[in-house]
Amino acid sequence: MAWPKPSTDQPQPQGNVTQTNHQPPEVPHHPPKRNQHFESRGGGLAAHTSRIRLGVALVNLPFVSPVVVAKQAATLDVLSNGRLDLGLGTGWSPTEFTATGADKARRGARAEEYVRVLRTLWNDDVASFDGEFYTVPPSRMAPRPVQPGGPPVLLGGSARTALERAGRLAAGWMSRSQTDLDRIHEEVAVVRAAAPDPAAVRVVVRGVVRVGGPREGRLSGSYDQIRADTEWLAGQGVTELYYDLNWDERVGNPAVATAEATERAAEIIEALAPRG
Repeated sequence: MAWPKPSTDQPQPQGNVTQTNHQPPEVPHHPPKRNQHFESRGGGLAAHTSRIRLGVALVNLPFVSPVVVAKQAATLDVLSNGRLDLGLGTGWSPTEFTATGADKARRGARAEEYVRVLRTLWNDDVASFDGEFYTVPPSRMAPRPVQPGGPPVLLGGSARTALERAGRLAAGWMSRSQTDLDRIHEEVAVVRAAAPDPAAVRVVVRGVVRVGGPREGRLSGSYDQIRADTEWLAGQGVTELYYDLNWDERVGNPAVATAEATERAAEIIEALAPRG
């Protein structure tokens, strides 16, 4: 990918961003390893597809600099010609916070700033931010995302304040694997009530699929039962559903050979593919 050579009176590239003054931009050279470089896998998917949207579900934002994520997301949006959705969460595991050196305090306020940093880097000719948690000196970032305003941001979370934040700040909300789908209409209502345009809110369900065996809640049992649950979820205000196969013992179990797990996943995907 080639970019026009800047003229001599334009700021010159400095790594991930372009300086607009004589002070080096505050961009970490070695971001935490947790959740970094998600664009490498996404880039491969972008190269082999042309219509499906590419989602990240999800990046735990306290573990990674927003400047790094903004750059990665913009790059993948370009590679996919504007097909990226970016899922962000605030983390929950004490072990992961310790391992990454991240601060678990005030994650909600941090998330608010994080989204604002992403948007200034994606949208402003000269981006800058001076907040409580993040500082971005006047800088330029390239490439810019293909999608106007940048990739849609979907926020996770289960507390009421997190649901309201998703409705207020983001394109929508993404549920978690332990969400009680029988009561998801309650969470959908909270998200939409906080949104400037409730009808435009996306509700993306992470649907844990358990095929075969006894019925154990929504999206379990026979393929026909799972299909029926999918239709039922649409009536609860869910706009999108992706099947999470990690909980299938023949897919997510590290003891299962890769070829066998792939075959099992393909079997489920084919059986649940849209009809007609």
